Amino acid sequence: MARRKAAGVVAVVFTALAGAQQALLVAGFGGWLPGWQPWPYLLVAAPAWLISRPLWGERIPPQWLRGVDVLRRVPAWAYVVGVLAVAAGVWAVLQDFEPYLGHEEAVYANKARSWVEGTPDAGWGVYRPVGLPALGALGLWLGDAGGGVGGADGVGALRAVALVLALGTLTVTYLVAAAWTSRRRAVVVVVVLLSGLGFLRRVPEYLNDIGATGLLLIVVLLLVRAQEKEGSRALWGVPAVALAAFYLRYGVVGNLLAVGLAAVLAYGPRAWMAQGRRLVGAAVLLVIGLVPHFWHAVRETGSPLGMILSATSQANRAYVGDGLVYYLAVFPYRLAGDLGAVVMAAGLWAAGAALRRVLAGRGGRCGERPDDRRRVFQGTAAVLVFVVLGMATDGEPRFVYLAVVLLTVLGVEAVAGLAGAAWSAPVLAAVAAFAGLTVLGTAQVVAHGAMPGPARLAGSTVPVAREIGAAAQGRPCLVVTGYEPEFGWYSGCDAVTYAQYRKMRVPEGTRVSLVVFERGRLQPDAAGLERLAAGRESDVRTIRTDGPVGTATVVTLR
Repeated sequence: MARRKAAGVVAVVFTALAGAQQALLVAGFGGWLPGWQPWPYLLVAAPAWLISRPLWGERIPPQWLRGVDVLRRVPAWAYVVGVLAVAAGVWAVLQDFEPYLGHEEAVYANKARSWVEGTPDAGWGVYRPVGLPALGALGLWLGDAGGGVGGADGVGALRAVALVLALGTLTVTYLVAAAWTSRRRAVVVVVVLLSGLGFLRRVPEYLNDIGATGLLLIVVLLLVRAQEKEGSRALWGVPAVALAAFYLRYGVVGNLLAVGLAAVLAYGPRAWMAQGRRLVGAAVLLVIGLVPHFWHAVRETGSPLGMILSATSQANRAYVGDGLVYYLAVFPYRLAGDLGAVVMAAGLWAAGAALRRVLAGRGGRCGERPDDRRRVFQGTAAVLVFVVLGMATDGEPRFVYLAVVLLTVLGVEAVAGLAGAAWSAPVLAAVAAFAGLTVLGTAQVVAHGAMPGPARLAGSTVPVAREIGAAAQGRPCLVVTGYEPEFGWYSGCDAVTYAQYRKMRVPEGTRVSLVVFERGRLQPDAAGLERLAAGRESDVRTIRTDGPVGTATVVTLR
């Protein structure tokens, strides 16, 4: 009893600290925390709450019951709309803290603009998928049609595409979670997902990871439906959704491999072979949908798998498996934040418990529940996503959003089960409320902790790029720099790295500008710069900037 009382005190204290910490972040006092990073108090509080659970009893305070009754009067769709509105509001506010496109964003932006205006696609490579630039081109076209809604340089139009993808994925998450749990618990899943730093950090950016996650989640739903509903034709929908995810982001191949392997392990090969013609037909449709990609890959690389292998080779890893080491080191806190980490850990526990029951059922013992194989599928898929992507590429939270979503869905169900039938509604209401507060706190962390670095770098690159673009006066121009996508977008010129420049033949009549910064990356020293300009007349000028890489030296070859 004394142990449980002590655990109860610890639970209350650390939960209060977690809440106070989020309130401080929302109020703008996150600078008191190292790097604006909140401490994981809830990872201490959660096990303490479990230990003290017998002290709760089954009698819920009347005021809690009245509060839950009030919340139940609000329809689930209203909560969903509210969460989506909050997500859009956070997206809008964060635009002011990172108004310029980052490296990855600029690559896709340059390609999108090249299709609309015929400008160079600086930074583009054959390993990049065409889905996001296609959506971006549509956004730029609509922005022009609306009188420049996207802003003078189109950043707003492209970021609006990112907003649509984010809202779409959040909606899909709600619908999928509602199909597996209930509508109100699905709302909790969505708000917990949105509160995570790993997810919210990328909501304002023009990237393809969030949108691809929504499509992958639909694939998982269709596979589950194919097994759980007798005679279901859900498998026929898998190729279309999987292909859409693939052309949006080639990196989903690892996710799809993990999901496919998990499906076989969870349901067994015989269950899938029983699908018969539906399985064969889905496979044929998938291959047919990949034919354009294979044809293009053979043209560009000489191999049908050349573009996918090229994408893998771009991984910024020190050794094979360092991505997996990263995920092990940051799981679950750095992926989903304080509250999300607790929910993900609960989800992993729930998947393990379901696996034990399934194995016990195979051994002749009773206890397997109707949804246990689905939970095993979800949990196994999540784990394999970490393993497959961790071995194939470097580690980043945005690469494993599917795993985060699946464990969050499992975790919300697990929290409700651990709380017990009487307490499940009040506990989930508290989780949702805390997650709502955490969304606002995480937005502050993103704005003041994560975004200042890229924004400061833009203080160096953007003014120089714009000056070079203005000096070209519409003539063909090429910028050689270690920041080629950003320079391409903000100058309107083509842009390459110094390594690429040494191997290329510059078209006649092109104005070439060699750019080096005081503290820039991937650039030659003074002697190397002089060798590149040897034998050519040139103009040299310096451009002072406020950014972290310092003053720029621009050598324009004539």
